Amino acid sequence: MRPIWLLALAAAALAAEPARLFYSKSFPGSSPAYAAVNLDRDGQADYRESPDADNPLKFQLSPKETEEIFALVEKLGKFTRPLESNLKVANTGVKTFRYQSGTERHEVQFNYSLDADARLLLDWFERISETQRYLIKLERSARYDRLGVHQALLELEVARDRNRLVAPQQFLKVLERIAKSESYLHMARARAAALAESFRAGVAGGQQQ
Repeated sequence: MRPIWLLALAAAALAAEPARLFYSKSFPGSSPAYAAVNLDRDGQADYRESPDADNPLKFQLSPKETEEIFALVEKLGKFTRPLESNLKVANTGVKTFRYQSGTERHEVQFNYSLDADARLLLDWFERISETQRYLIKLERSARYDRLGVHQALLELEVARDRNRLVAPQQFLKVLERIAKSESYLHMARARAAALAESFRAGVAGGQQQ
């Protein structure tokens, strides 16, 4: 039997664990059919398209982005109340929000919600998921389909202009690699350089701070 002080220490350590958010969307027949994001209170995050994926994409959100997301979670009572509208609407996939901090854990699922804060939070996670898919496509094109790189860059530029990107600094590495390599079309290199500059300017200007 473990000493009481050791059990107390373990309980204290568990209670001190930083908060973590989990989001998933399960929608069989769509592409992807499943997507999930884990987000820690310090902004560390990962994205996966399979519940049992052993190599998720890892990335870092800015303090501002992280604060805005966790502020919405607080407004939603850390998911302690239902969010489903119960309206007869089309099935758009089962969304799951989960909050965990130490021994505290709350989870809610819904198809469609009328709660304004829930919809704002859903949009955050949808944009995070979209961002990762744009990154996956760009990196795949840069490696295996160099003629398709320009189209991937055009789609990324449209997403930027529509404000659908979260933590765009994660694109800098692949954009700089494209911009500096003569193996890509000149227009792709020029567009990659311009996108990289706009993302760096956004960070420097405080948009992602």
